Amino acid sequence: MSSSFDYDLIIVGAGVGGHGAALHAVKCGLKTAIIEAADMGGTCVNRGCIPSKALLAASGRVRELRDKHHLQSFGIQVGDVQFDRAAIADHAGNLVSTLKGNLTNSLTRLGVDTIRGWGKLAGTQKVTVTNADGEKTYTAKDIMLSPGSVPFVPPGIETDGKTVFTSDEAIKLDWLPQWVAIIGSGYIGLEFSDVYTALGCEVSMIEALPKLMPTFDPDIAKIAKRVLIDPRDIETHTGVIAKTVTPGSPVTIELADLKTKETVDVLEVDACLVATGRIPATKNMGLESLAIETDRRGFIPVNDRMEVLRDGEPVANLWAIGDATGKMMLAHAASAQGVVAVENILQHDRTVHYRSIPAAAFTHPEVSFVGLTEPAAKELAEAEGFKIGTVRSYFKANSKALAENESDGLAKVIYRKDTGEILGTHIIGIHAADLIQEAANAIAQGQTVKELSFIVHTHPTLSEVLDEAFKRAEVTA
Repeated sequence: MSSSFDYDLIIVGAGVGGHGAALHAVKCGLKTAIIEAADMGGTCVNRGCIPSKALLAASGRVRELRDKHHLQSFGIQVGDVQFDRAAIADHAGNLVSTLKGNLTNSLTRLGVDTIRGWGKLAGTQKVTVTNADGEKTYTAKDIMLSPGSVPFVPPGIETDGKTVFTSDEAIKLDWLPQWVAIIGSGYIGLEFSDVYTALGCEVSMIEALPKLMPTFDPDIAKIAKRVLIDPRDIETHTGVIAKTVTPGSPVTIELADLKTKETVDVLEVDACLVATGRIPATKNMGLESLAIETDRRGFIPVNDRMEVLRDGEPVANLWAIGDATGKMMLAHAASAQGVVAVENILQHDRTVHYRSIPAAAFTHPEVSFVGLTEPAAKELAEAEGFKIGTVRSYFKANSKALAENESDGLAKVIYRKDTGEILGTHIIGIHAADLIQEAANAIAQGQTVKELSFIVHTHPTLSEVLDEAFKRAEVTA
């Protein structure tokens, strides 16, 4: 390290992305500091992935134990199933505390300096930190921004954190409304509809676009509607926006036509979860000190090396990762970006392979995907002049799924017919979130469906669902 700097690397934001970057930087011999103004672990550990999965795990057990028909198919009978809402909430809270402690301890153990306070750029290779003790400036050869994101609340929606709230409040599970509206049918909306219905709540799901789950592959969305929406206490409203939402008892929701904006219905419910996505937390980051402009949505412009861009050109010694870049708003994507940025700081020349990064919704059953949907793959094929192939393999033909009596599901693989390159894979079914990793690894390593068709899978396992799909694929080359 040059003696003219306090650190080799300063990371602003100690979420999963910043944490992963710090660990990799120390491993590579860089003197590193990480700055955090709020909770160590960021959104994922405190208000996102981790507590929501704890709620899904607990509520999923309740759903399973109350499904008498499913249990009787195994020859199992159980009595009346009860649950303690507060204890379920405590399970999530305790998990957050444990992981937050583990994260903080890992940084300390490896020699990363943790600086508490609000960090912002103060010019080239400088960061100021403001806390109760005042303001202090630190210097570093390289600076990495990882400020994360916050829930997006559309205009016209008023939140009070109690009757109208975002996922930040929902994960606390302070109460169980008898009737809850969920605005948005993406991953967050689906997961919370799973939790609420398992615990006895009625749900109204509101989606602005004409179809539910608009970002899902159409085949997956069709099955997801059949198994995650239709059999449950969920009514749906599509093609409408929540024009106004007013907190209270009841909560009043004015629904309007997406195109005309004219009111078409008014709902009165006990609570409303606003699950309309997230926006970057890039305000007051000091970007103006280096004349860096965010895009109209507030995202920091970066290239695939994670260098911050100014007028389309890299800014020396400045990097950004995670949700604030808008590339892929997933915790594990942020961590991958952090590692890539450190590698490039060390002049190892790496880029992020976004098409190989998987994602999942931890509903019951789970939904997962990696790469392109079929419509997106068709657009790419038309633009580049090749043909795509699609193959489907069903859980109902899988021995392990049948043994579990969990045979609702599908694996779909989309590939180039000329080369066999995998363009995307989509799965809905038991343990879909784990199964998707095989396809993600294959995309990352450039394996073709033909090569994968010769790989031996353990029998009987759910992995054979993908094995069957790879074997069905036909390559023309």
